[in-house]
Amino acid sequence: MIKFSDATKHYAIGAAGGAIALAMVTSSWDLMLTPAAAERLGKTRAEVAVAQALAPFCVQSFQSQKNASANLAELKKQDEYQRAAFIEKGNWATTPGSSAPNSGAAKACADMLTKAQ
Repeated sequence: MIKFSDATKHYAIGAAGGAIALAMVTSSWDLMLTPAAAERLGKTRAEVAVAQALAPFCVQSFQSQKNASANLAELKKQDEYQRAAFIEKGNWATTPGSSAPNSGAAKACADMLTKAQ
């Protein structure tokens, strides 16, 4: 068996503790991601970007309706968590060529419409 001096043991324990602390900090601050975590983060950011890009088209579609002012009043009556569903039900967040509305765009659209006026 190899015998280490007390100083060497302390250095080894300190190095191991430092490595564990470094791993904890880098993973909690997203400085180091696993491939699966990076993929989830990228997917989430892409969905948010698409929703933000589609929201102005949703607003334009909403405002181009004949009864836009009545719909806006109805939208503002809704609870905040129900507004996106109201936009989805009106098909204003459905893009051409798509069969279902984009829920992220519906939420962003509802936020834009209620804060605009």
